[in-house]
Amino acid sequence: MQTSVIGYPRIGASRELKFAVEKYFKGEIGSEELSRIGADLRSAHWNVQKVHGVDFIPSNDFSFYDHVLDTAVLFNLIPDRYRALELDSLDTYFAMARGYQGPRGDVKPLAMKKWFNTNYHYLVPEIDDTAQIQVAGSKIFDEFEEAKRQQLETKPVLVGAFTLLKLAKFTGGKRVEHVIADIVRAYQDVLNRLGKLGARWIQLDEPYLVTDLTPEDIRLFTEIYRPLLSAKNGVKVLVQTCFGDVRDCYETLQTLPFDGIGLDFVEGTQTLSLLREYGFAEDKTLFAGITNGRNIWTSRYAAALQTIQDIQRYARNVVIGTSCSLLHVPYSVKRETRLSEEYTRHFAFAEEKLRELSELKRILSSVSPFETEWYKRNEERFAGVRCVPDESVRARIAALTERDFTRLPALQERKAIQKNNLNLPLLPTTTIGSFPQTRDVRVNRAAYKKKSISETEYKQFILDKIQQCIRHQEEIGLDVLVHGEFERNDMVEYFGECLEGFIITDNGWVQSYGTRCVKPPIIWGDVRRSRPITIEYAVYANHLTDKPVKGMLTGPVTILNWSFPREDILPKEIAFQIAFAIRDEVLDLEAHGINIIQIDEAALREKLPLRKSDWHEQYLSWAIPAFRLVHSGVKPETQIHTHMCYSQFGDMIREIDAMDADVITFEASRSNLEIVETLRESGFQTNVGPGVYDIHSPRIPDVEELKQAIRRMVRAIGSEGLWVNPDCGLKTRGEAETWASLHNLVQAAAEVRAEFQD
Repeated sequence: MQTSVIGYPRIGASRELKFAVEKYFKGEIGSEELSRIGADLRSAHWNVQKVHGVDFIPSNDFSFYDHVLDTAVLFNLIPDRYRALELDSLDTYFAMARGYQGPRGDVKPLAMKKWFNTNYHYLVPEIDDTAQIQVAGSKIFDEFEEAKRQQLETKPVLVGAFTLLKLAKFTGGKRVEHVIADIVRAYQDVLNRLGKLGARWIQLDEPYLVTDLTPEDIRLFTEIYRPLLSAKNGVKVLVQTCFGDVRDCYETLQTLPFDGIGLDFVEGTQTLSLLREYGFAEDKTLFAGITNGRNIWTSRYAAALQTIQDIQRYARNVVIGTSCSLLHVPYSVKRETRLSEEYTRHFAFAEEKLRELSELKRILSSVSPFETEWYKRNEERFAGVRCVPDESVRARIAALTERDFTRLPALQERKAIQKNNLNLPLLPTTTIGSFPQTRDVRVNRAAYKKKSISETEYKQFILDKIQQCIRHQEEIGLDVLVHGEFERNDMVEYFGECLEGFIITDNGWVQSYGTRCVKPPIIWGDVRRSRPITIEYAVYANHLTDKPVKGMLTGPVTILNWSFPREDILPKEIAFQIAFAIRDEVLDLEAHGINIIQIDEAALREKLPLRKSDWHEQYLSWAIPAFRLVHSGVKPETQIHTHMCYSQFGDMIREIDAMDADVITFEASRSNLEIVETLRESGFQTNVGPGVYDIHSPRIPDVEELKQAIRRMVRAIGSEGLWVNPDCGLKTRGEAETWASLHNLVQAAAEVRAEFQD
């Protein structure tokens, strides 16, 4: 039995890549040093897989920013606006990722969206009418040869042609059918070159195959791969899927001349059933995703062995591996020296998943697999009760009735009450919540954690930062203020630290996008609020100003989706537990005089099932009620906001309206405000604030650009109930660009507001 890994984390065990790329952006290191650090990381990643006996080690899974952007650059999909900057290849790449504003021009970055139902974000490739699709880059070839020089045979990995075309945005008159021949020739060129370099396998990632496919989609897939696979040049082609099952195209995959098919047996609820019903072609190798690549819990070998045994009844040639890229989990449990072995024995990060594959391979090679030391040791981990239920939490959930999910009075009546109570101007301005986490903020937090300063000193620093932030917001004229969140390391991790039932790691970093890394908390047991979380700082900020200050919370669905969830109870129950905890905080904020409370659900769309038929039964039937449970107990005068970012919302806009918030802010700038047309067409009732500029880019939007965005929103959905705000929190930005952008935002809103008064 051989083993395979779909992809490996790339940020570095100590986030070396993040810090190196950020230094490059600041001009502190050059491209040669950045390249050296990248090479060191790739070598380390390949060798740790070699040590654990992985037979199919991936290459080209490394990226300085995003693997989809890498694929676009490989195939010459560089829009003219970036070429016109006349930068070198690396800086052109980063201009596509982050935008560019300097002596050579001013361009926005490519749109950014969520990678299927994960918390990873990819850059959306653009195909315009002038695009000449051909192999123009060399990264995939260079990294394969780089591994060869280290005596490592790797399996080059590349986003598949079908997924690439389905994710790309066609910006001119061309459509998919116009570029099929070009994309086929380009992928054939890749196969030809890899064959000449000695590659035996290439992995083409096609996660789009696990979504709802139409007959036209399947026809497109066939039109791409039938000619593509006719010229493999001796290279075996593995079509790799993940995040679900391929029920719509299983038979098609069997009939096309792929050498290997990668199927997900973790999230693919029908994968085993498909195997039983249709069998598996004898001339192909089944790459079986057995180890969960998206969660951090130890695999139970008994269950894995049963699945493998079931697979082997129908497939002759089987390779076992990860269910998806290990990009979505941290590097190694070995780095969590602070956590007790009582906890860590239950965890498997990326390196531990390699060990699991190695041990499963050894167990399967034994004549008495259930007698091996690896099997017995694994079973010991699952003996006994991992955590004791909190009966008070479970009793609260058991007592829920429909009334607990319903806020009264209805939205339209609340709008009138809040308009009179808050007395805000037309087109009120605000931010999404966080302000820049500057070096002094990080130093203060680190010093407190190391106990080198007292709690009093730590808190006084936070209070001083809040005061400065409030004063500055007042000076530039924002209408609704925030306290800045200087006490928070992350919008989910912070609440994990403050609620019972969570475990916080020291080094459990994963990549969200580019250089942005997050450290998801682990939901270990039942969740409850044992003390106030945000009250002290919210009340302090509120007393500093006569303007409204929002209480800032993270919603239950986002906390769940951006954590590593437990697997012994249903997601619905976890969400309701968190919802009760946040509900208690909401009511406490309201009791302390906070009359605008934002409950962010940035990740609501994220875990929406990839198949629409599963949306309500598996997710929305509890996700929307969980949010409603949080705010259903507040007074009509209290205005509830929420925020959502970097997803496609058009197909679930009615469900979002049903959340029954009073104001919803959306990411909209990178998608060119496309959502405003959806809001108009759907008759959206909730007041809205589509983001008018992209905070994930260092660009400073000028006043005229912002005015055009505001006017477009007004034309589409009217000015009544429309808010003006950035598209996300400002934590990752620098202070100078933040305040300059907000100054322009306030001025733009004021000038458009004046147009209504003239």
